[in-house]
Amino acid sequence: MIDHRAEVPTATTSNSTPRAAVALVDAASAVERELIGGWLAEGGIAAEYGLDIPVVQLDLDAAAVAQRLVGRRDDPLVVPVRVVWLPPERDGVRRTTFADLVTFGDPRKPHRILQRRLVAKSPDRHLVLTGQPARLSELRANNATVASSAEPFARAVVRAGIVALERAERSVIGDRYKVPRLVAEEILDSPEFLRRLDGIAAHIGCEPGEVYRRAEKALRELVAAQSRLVSDLFTQAMRPVHASAWKVDFEPSGLAGLRRLNRRHPLVFLPSHRSYVDAFVLGDVLARTDFPPNHVIGGANLSFWPMGPIARRTGTVFIRRSFGDDEVYKAVVEEYFAYLLAKRFNMEWYFEGGRTRTGKLRPPRYGLLNYLAAAIRARRVDDVLLVPVSITYERLNELGAIATEQAGGVKKAEGLTWLARYIRNQQHSAGHVYVRFGEPLSARQRLAAHGDPLRPDHGPAQPLPEEVREQERKAVQRLAFEVAVGINRVTPITVNALVTLALLGVHERALTLGEVRAVVLPVLGYIERRGLPGGELATLRDDQGLAVVLDQLSVAKVVTVYRGGLEPVYSIEAGAHLEAAFYRNSAVHWFVNRAILELAVLTSVEAQEGDQLRVGWDTAYRLRDLLKFEFFFPERAEFGEQLSAEMLLVDPDWHRRTADGGTVGSDILAKLADTGFIMAHRVLRSFFDAQLVVAERLAAHDPTTPVDRKRFIEDCLAVGRQMLLQQRLHSPESVSSELFATALKLADNHGLLHPDGDDLTARRRAFADELRTLGQRISRAATLDPSNRVEL
Repeated sequence: MIDHRAEVPTATTSNSTPRAAVALVDAASAVERELIGGWLAEGGIAAEYGLDIPVVQLDLDAAAVAQRLVGRRDDPLVVPVRVVWLPPERDGVRRTTFADLVTFGDPRKPHRILQRRLVAKSPDRHLVLTGQPARLSELRANNATVASSAEPFARAVVRAGIVALERAERSVIGDRYKVPRLVAEEILDSPEFLRRLDGIAAHIGCEPGEVYRRAEKALRELVAAQSRLVSDLFTQAMRPVHASAWKVDFEPSGLAGLRRLNRRHPLVFLPSHRSYVDAFVLGDVLARTDFPPNHVIGGANLSFWPMGPIARRTGTVFIRRSFGDDEVYKAVVEEYFAYLLAKRFNMEWYFEGGRTRTGKLRPPRYGLLNYLAAAIRARRVDDVLLVPVSITYERLNELGAIATEQAGGVKKAEGLTWLARYIRNQQHSAGHVYVRFGEPLSARQRLAAHGDPLRPDHGPAQPLPEEVREQERKAVQRLAFEVAVGINRVTPITVNALVTLALLGVHERALTLGEVRAVVLPVLGYIERRGLPGGELATLRDDQGLAVVLDQLSVAKVVTVYRGGLEPVYSIEAGAHLEAAFYRNSAVHWFVNRAILELAVLTSVEAQEGDQLRVGWDTAYRLRDLLKFEFFFPERAEFGEQLSAEMLLVDPDWHRRTADGGTVGSDILAKLADTGFIMAHRVLRSFFDAQLVVAERLAAHDPTTPVDRKRFIEDCLAVGRQMLLQQRLHSPESVSSELFATALKLADNHGLLHPDGDDLTARRRAFADELRTLGQRISRAATLDPSNRVEL
């Protein structure tokens, strides 16, 4: 038994053979004491460790340890012992089911009467287990900061014994049952944490005792009290909810590599967030492959009864949405994070800060990553591996509510009624859900590469210089960017993403099955040439499979089909453009560079004088700048390389033809059209239309009056609907509160939001003019698309 932060010793690593052993007995009943006593009397210690030495039994209790072990002058071998009870074996697996509850208890913790019955009738349902032993001198060395004080040292010994037994038990029942014990007690016993609380008390002018009480209350509120019984039953209860809706598709090979890494470092899973069911889907994938449960960081809005108490017992950590200036709560959260990572407990959170409303990744939130970085800077953990996770659904049954929120509707509060309605809505088949794991990122290496000096902060009393804090902030932001890119890199293109991409690209017109196929097939070829990840895309190559996909979208009320004429024709359902855009946007990042290339080429061809190539590149970089809050672009040089690769797909002779500064002829437009598809209007129009609404409303806004963001977005929603009715906007998908919020962020970045100088109105109008010109260019690009030529 050891402190689990130290290297694991064995009974033979000490300089001398122990002359005595102390069995720390973790028993909750007379039956368990009898089983352990019998095992010891029969020479269990001698048989297990090859040591024929006297053994003393001692309760695994701090008071007993303080009284009978701490003061010993010899150096006995300390061995924790407990009885492990097992559920009955079913199909080769021992796992608690609802059927076990007929005994009115937990089969892993049977009541005393049942224990005696199991010993007599089912001896395979229990075993006596020992944790890793340690010499008393090793325990003192591992807990040097408290070894001189009897009671704190005794508590440390008990914690180490419990952890050693938990580890040994997991070797029997599986890694997925790794759960922390005595967390709050250990943190509140930490001299370092107590010193930090004293520093906070001095800084805010509060009594240390009051700060300690606030910290203890926050810690009890925060710590997840995991239960193996609840974990088993909750998994079984929730699995049918999503199993009836989706067929889960994941790659076990990716998890095998993560398991190897997890032996040395904690993992932090950072998934995309498209649905409330994300955590259940990922949790089930990990449970099926015997991964330990993640500590899932969730918002306090989901802590309602009965979900809150259940979720806490399955590893969910409910954290306040906002800490404000509460230094005590911040310290507790940071300490709890550091504790979990130091103990190698895996974590999971949704770093976008909430479900995406548009289908693509949202800009990341940095708060929790800052706590992780703080733990690394403080040397609390050597390293943490960040795992980008993409969770992509072919169809989502909650999309209607998401679209309503985007159009200005009020988000319904979570509660018991909401939960019942949500579960009922998941009973309809929705195809596949794809879970993909990206390349893990070493947090320490990436932070250092991005300029983080990795120096520990000494708290509010001795803050770091502002320039160092700025370096840290930028390093965390770049790390978050890398995670987002990692998620996008493994996100597959679904059949629904491709079909909605096709249908959203035509304006107020239905397509026959053949016309849909004519749009989709060239894009499938493009996907294959680039080697992009996809899901079931071969289905779209034949008419029957394509018709099935369209019919399923019709059932979901995203696509409408008219069958009264010569052949069926398909279009986006009236009022369902936001839902259709959600599906398209799950894969839209794969086509953004192609769309930018098209507009850059068109601009360069239109340039009658000057360096056409330079005009094209300047346009591409300007479009990248306008879209930088919507998509995750690489640095300028790498972005240029990516665009060049796109150009070579269109024209393999491009470099040769332009090597001597040749002009960009109109033949390049023909080459773009000959690829069979144009992406600019399908991929970018909704984003630039939303920016136009924001730009025009800013141009009309009093330059001397600050912008109230909430009211401004409400105004954009109202005016955006008017512009749509006037056909100044192409599609309802542009009238989106989330797109308006991002466009407003762009305007702020360009210095167009706050009163600043006499030329603010002129600059706002110039921005709106630029977007109007861009919209016209997108419309010209759309005329090159084969699917739109009938509209000419």
